[in-house]
Amino acid sequence: MLNRGTLVRCDSAGATHGFLDVVSALDLSFSVGLDLTERVRAAILALRESAWERALDSEGCEREGAWVAELPLDLSAWPQGTRAICRRERPHPGAQLSFSDAGGHRFQVILTNQKGKHVARLEQVHRQRAAIEDSIRCGKASGLRNLPFRAYSMNAAWLELVLIGIDLLAWMRRLLLVGTPLAACEPKSLRYRLLHVAGRLVRHARSLSLRLSPSWPWAQTLVSAFTRLKALPSG
Repeated sequence: MLNRGTLVRCDSAGATHGFLDVVSALDLSFSVGLDLTERVRAAILALRESAWERALDSEGCEREGAWVAELPLDLSAWPQGTRAICRRERPHPGAQLSFSDAGGHRFQVILTNQKGKHVARLEQVHRQRAAIEDSIRCGKASGLRNLPFRAYSMNAAWLELVLIGIDLLAWMRRLLLVGTPLAACEPKSLRYRLLHVAGRLVRHARSLSLRLSPSWPWAQTLVSAFTRLKALPSG
């Protein structure tokens, strides 16, 4: 069962009538990118300066050099309640402007059916989907870039194993590496710093011990991670 508070977010590929009609019919909210057509650009350039308000950063604070405004577009062909919100931003030093940029600003537009007068907050929520794209990139670095088999069932099993591995890495960063620089590492860095660390299993008094080289830069981090793992409640 879908939650009515669910927000469907995607890039401009989701700005189609068929897709948004289905989302709206399910009584869900949406926030999708919109291409900068000539009609959209004309509406942006026609806005008064007073229509723009400060954009918000990921922490909810005003972002320097970025503004948002609601565009007065004719959206009657889209689902009821659809609004267009534009973000303009000064590009970072050295960035190349495209021919569609104007006044030294870059523009991005979204369509959303969310309600509320604080358009900066609605635009901020849309940009938070970047975390999803980070997760997709990490998935590709963990085995999702290519499916190795010809048979569908074998690739399905491969997919499930990869997803389990991604979940384990995510929980490892969250539970065992919190407070360390490795908590923000992506799979490739974690593999070469922790998962591929050289060690030796030593048997003594009917017990096994893992000996790590003290010169390994992340040896203490790995020991601390095992200590935290052992202290986690079971069941």
